[in-house]
Amino acid sequence: MVNEIDQNQVQTKAATIPQSASQVYVSGELERLFRATFFDSHHTVLVGGASEPVYLPGHPHQICYSHDYFRSALHEIAHWCVAGAARRQQEDYGYWYAPDGRSADQQAEFAQVEVYPQALEALFCAACGHDFRVSLDNLNGDGGDEVAFALKVKAKAERLLAEGLAERPARWCEVLKAAYGREGVSLHHALQSLFA
Repeated sequence: MVNEIDQNQVQTKAATIPQSASQVYVSGELERLFRATFFDSHHTVLVGGASEPVYLPGHPHQICYSHDYFRSALHEIAHWCVAGAARRQQEDYGYWYAPDGRSADQQAEFAQVEVYPQALEALFCAACGHDFRVSLDNLNGDGGDEVAFALKVKAKAERLLAEGLAERPARWCEVLKAAYGREGVSLHHALQSLFA
């Protein structure tokens, strides 16, 4: 009988011990942070729930990301950071895009233009502590060599850090680090852990 009481007391006490909080990544938080950071300067908002990602210039400009996917939001912000002022006046920045099922030549071209935005996306993931994996985005075709592509993305991200990030991605990384409690984290070290 005493043993049963002790067991219950232990279970009750164990249930009330605070658990270490694991980081929750909610795309709506990115929408709020992005608006607070860039709306006044760039009249641009981040909008979730799209069946396909798209950039729509207007009043305000809209970066639409897929469904409520956190990584999709970061990826589309990366494309926005790559696009210059003239490109940001065009739907989807005026870029060529072939849908899933690309030929080998189309996929090679796709991979070449995706290195830069995916390098920024990797840095954004490093800034907020989120996992990262490259995307070859060709489920119904030959995606190509994922390892070789990942090495190019990592090398580009390292070059961007070494040369110094442009104003918008640098600002976004700082906002993410602050929002996710990672102010003291080195982006260089966080990036290395993403590719370990």
